[in-house]
Order: sequence, then structure tokens, then C-alpha cells
Amino acid sequence: MALILLVCAAPVAASYWAFYVARPGGGGAAYGTLIQPTAAMPDVVATDLQGAGVALRTLKGQWLLVVVASGACDTRCERDLFLQRQLREMMGRDRDRIDKVWLVTDAAPLRPELRRALATEPPVTALRLPADTLMSWLKPEPGHALEDHLYVVDPMGEWMMRMPAAPDPSKVKRDLERLLRASASWDQPGR
Repeated sequence: MALILLVCAAPVAASYWAFYVARPGGGGAAYGTLIQPTAAMPDVVATDLQGAGVALRTLKGQWLLVVVASGACDTRCERDLFLQRQLREMMGRDRDRIDKVWLVTDAAPLRPELRRALATEPPVTALRLPADTLMSWLKPEPGHALEDHLYVVDPMGEWMMRMPAAPDPSKVKRDLERLLRASASWDQPGR
């Protein structure tokens, strides 16, 4: 009788021991910084590259990988846009659940070769929005500029994660895979 009681109680005792005493460290932690509480997408109108108004909230319904940079797009901006593209493609069959967004903070014209690169399938949604408007929504790490990070926005339009400056692509990929796997039951491709 004591043996049966011991066999039945052992898993419960082991779970308490594992949770309170032998906590696993670091393996499940996110690489990016989780934003708590999340920040809702502002109800503002941005302009596309042709000058037409686009309500920012129309981007809801997809996971968004957001790059923030000037229209002049220096080498760091180009690297971030390339990383954004590669991360989306690395998601395999779940890539259709992710949109690439570039929020342009000024009126600087885009180079023709950059415009062509943005138009390749699937295209990057490039919208102009003043930097002060963005700063009321997205926040960089202390000591960094808004342009230093890749931001992740969930399908409900909530900014929920910020990647470190000069991120490790494999670690960002792991975070994105976790997000897509965790949201698979309620998030579907397309808007």
C-alpha cells in the first residue's frame, strides 16, 4: 500500500521540487525584450512612398517585423532590411503570417535601386511617419536610437517585442518561431 502511495505521489513531489528548487535557467528565455505592457499601434495616418495616406492600423492582422530608418537608408538600414527579409523567409511555411514594414522617419527620397528591392515579392510596406509619432509608440533600449532595433508587432496591433541592436539572426529566428507556434491556434495567414 505504501509503495502505491509513493508511486502516485512521486510525480507531484518531483514537479514541486523542479519548480521551486531546481529551476531551469535561461533556456526558455526570450532573446528579444518582451514589452510589458504591450503598446497599442497609434491611430495615425502615415503616407506611402507615393504620398497617399494610409491608416497605420490597417497593418493589423499580421505579425509585423518593423524597421525604422531614414529614407536615405545607410548601410545599417540596408542590413536591417536584408535581415528582415531573411528572417521572414526562414520561417518556412509560416512566412505568410509575417509582413515586412519599414517606417521611414523623414522625407528623404529613396534611391531607385532601393525602391526596386522593396518591390520584390513579397514587397516591403514602406510608410513615412514622423519620428516623434513613432517615439510615442516604439521605444529603444536606453542608450540606443530608435533605428537600432528590429521591432515585432503582433496581429492585434500591439508592439510586444524589441530585438537588441545588431541582433543575432539565429536567436531572433528562434524567438519568431516560438511566437508563431504559440499563436498558431488563433492567427492565420493574411489579413
